[in-house]
Amino acid sequence: MSDLRDHESELAGALRRLEPHTSFADVLTESAEGEGCRLDSKSVSPAREPTLRGAVLRAWGGGRWVEAATSGLDAASLRAAADSVLAGLTKAGSGAPLAGEPSTVRKDWTESPAHPLRDVPLEELIALEKDVLSRATAVDGIKECQVSILWADDERFYLNTAGARCYQVTSRVRATTVPIAIENGRVEFDYLSEGGVGGRERLAFLSSDRIEGVARDSAKLLHAGAPPTGEMSVLLDPGTTGTFAHESFGHGTEADQFVRNRSYLLPILGTMVGPETLTIADEGPYPGAWGMVQCDDEGNPGRRTVLVERGRFLGGLHDRETAAALHASVTGNARRADFLSRLFVRMTNTYVEPGDWSLEELVREVKQGVLMEHSTSGIEDPQGGQMQLKVKKGRKIENGRLTDTVTSMALSGKVLDFLKGIRGLSRRSDFEMTPGYCGKGHTDLLPVASGGTYLLSTAIVGPA
Repeated sequence: MSDLRDHESELAGALRRLEPHTSFADVLTESAEGEGCRLDSKSVSPAREPTLRGAVLRAWGGGRWVEAATSGLDAASLRAAADSVLAGLTKAGSGAPLAGEPSTVRKDWTESPAHPLRDVPLEELIALEKDVLSRATAVDGIKECQVSILWADDERFYLNTAGARCYQVTSRVRATTVPIAIENGRVEFDYLSEGGVGGRERLAFLSSDRIEGVARDSAKLLHAGAPPTGEMSVLLDPGTTGTFAHESFGHGTEADQFVRNRSYLLPILGTMVGPETLTIADEGPYPGAWGMVQCDDEGNPGRRTVLVERGRFLGGLHDRETAAALHASVTGNARRADFLSRLFVRMTNTYVEPGDWSLEELVREVKQGVLMEHSTSGIEDPQGGQMQLKVKKGRKIENGRLTDTVTSMALSGKVLDFLKGIRGLSRRSDFEMTPGYCGKGHTDLLPVASGGTYLLSTAIVGPA
């Protein structure tokens, strides 16, 4: 990957062209590339992501932002983009001052993985995937297995007319294994998926024990019964707890929803929403997490933002405009999916802090209920505060003991009821951070992570 800082003089020149005509301008430059491979017993499908490279210039027009993007980083292309912004500024309007304080941060984040996956030959990745497939299909009942490995490198360089200069490179790696069990026309599967910032070392989780374990879990689902139904005690595994933190709660804390009056959480800001054992945070620079960002796309450094502290809802996630509107501080959550996409307030790595219960103590506390495992999806409702989480499988809890495996199920109810019903969280030794992608309205996908430990509450459960 080339260094975007080589174009600093041309980028600064484009900003200087805008500066006499606006109170503020900035430019975000991005270069992104990646490669992956997916295989099963019948096919091998390598895919090289096309390199995405360009810049977006933005200036305040006295009533709205004016933007123009270019895929060229030479002086002529950047000048043309600046001229397009200048043409928009003449029509922008009111002369209203820009809300919020601009970043003046000047810092480079350039740490690279010791063994970048981009340096690993594709043939070596395919050989690793074939080994995973062989180990999974050696388990009784497994007739097929889908394996994928990918890497993605993202380089971003931000400058503004207030003096900010922020540069970061992020290298991500992810792998997924899906053993497929088939018997008498019934098809079931479980999955193993991990990812984060780093290099070849991130693939260490593809051990024989874990591959064979998830394959056996897939085979068990062939004979699993239906999940229980109705309102009951539910125990979420760490990945499902993380999905809850992101989908059901986190979206309602994105402060652009506050200023549009589209968040059910705004009226209860500062109130108790759960027990004192509950803390929820979003943390851009969380070490190694899939959604790790050192600074956002307005040049504000990432930080740990506590959303709920000891049960009290403290506030939301902000860019400079929402922070000014709500008399809050910027949190480093202004993010673009890429230089061609809009800037939104977005989550990074959102998680529920651990508690002090053991899993065995939580299971005994449940008495009668269900353990929900391996989240598959969640539905956001930032305006109404309803929730739905789906999982691939679970275990019945009967008389304070884990018993039969059950098939996929869904949890539903009101987020605030679920929060107030929390009765316990397991210890840090159970903590997991899982990778994913998040869209703002099903578009503008960007990498995020979500995490937690085992969480006990009450909800309505039924088949997915």
